[in-house]
Amino acid sequence: MTRTMNLADVQGLGKKEETLREAGIDTVEKLANASLDDLVKLKGIGKASAEKFITNAKELLGVSKEPILEETVTKPVEPTLEEKLQKEIDEEVKLLEQKKKKLQGKKVGEGDFVLLKITGRTQKGKIFRVSSEEDAKKAGIYEEEKAKQGYYTPEFVIVGKPGFLNEGLTETVREMEFFVKKSVRIPPQKAFGKRDPQKIERIGIAKFRKLNEGKNPEYGQEFTNKKGQRGTVTNITQGKVIVDYNHPLAGQSIDYNLEVIDRIETFDEKIEYFMLSKGIPKENIKEFVIQRGKDNELEITIPKMFLFQNLTYLKFGLAMDLQTHMGEEIGNVRFIEIYEKMPIPTSPMDSVQQKIEDFEKEHDHDHEHNHD
Repeated sequence: MTRTMNLADVQGLGKKEETLREAGIDTVEKLANASLDDLVKLKGIGKASAEKFITNAKELLGVSKEPILEETVTKPVEPTLEEKLQKEIDEEVKLLEQKKKKLQGKKVGEGDFVLLKITGRTQKGKIFRVSSEEDAKKAGIYEEEKAKQGYYTPEFVIVGKPGFLNEGLTETVREMEFFVKKSVRIPPQKAFGKRDPQKIERIGIAKFRKLNEGKNPEYGQEFTNKKGQRGTVTNITQGKVIVDYNHPLAGQSIDYNLEVIDRIETFDEKIEYFMLSKGIPKENIKEFVIQRGKDNELEITIPKMFLFQNLTYLKFGLAMDLQTHMGEEIGNVRFIEIYEKMPIPTSPMDSVQQKIEDFEKEHDHDHEHNHD
């Protein structure tokens, strides 16, 4: 006959049996499975007693003796900087994927602010425009200075609006869908124009030297005349310098590979892309403090690093772009430049005078001390 084990059978309980029963631990099995922390909380039971009670209960049940571990509260581990950055990247990727899913296959809308991935080739197959540094390096057109200026990036475009793309591309993009690639050939008249003989100038070498800071002409050099027209020296013959003011790609049909890869939707993002289009480096844009006030007046505080640069044309161009293309959201544009008051440097004479005054005070103090 099998004997039923009672809590009283556990060695060493004594008067603590009643305490255990009041806490709901009324069988040998419950005592054997109790945690050290649970027992220590009970009145009159210390850690050593609790360990002994649990061990004795397990032995009574024939359970192998195992060390009893004290329960500990695990504190959350503070993530490292790398982990925080990775989390931000993961969240950004997730948001981009959600946005892509929302836009997938939808047609762009008139007036949409979009990013256009673009590759441009001449009729001879020479690539002259790409949307990534990697593609620029593959095409052999990569220039570090252009990379710093954000040249090898997707094109920021307002669908259907002139001034962002040539006429042919403007017409093409307004018929595209998001993330659907398209190849198109743009004829000269809708690309960089037909070649105009009236835009070719012949200048005497002596006169050219005067206009070129006394330097001799060089094939392929860029030249700007008094009217501000920019051209290229294409030939030097019979004492004449031939300067062509036509666009280098004028007269050619151009092949493009296109893909609309994003839609810019928020107010802050739109302003950021207009600033990028004006040549402000992406890493510096966050230094500009932008606030909207009464009557949609936009206030832009110029950061210290830009205060001593000539920003007249940049500010004018940025204000015009914002008011032209975001007129419903932006009224006047105010630029704030703060020049902090600098401490006045101490002159050598002031420095000497200060030393004299300090010496006299010290001398007077010593004199009074000796007199006492």
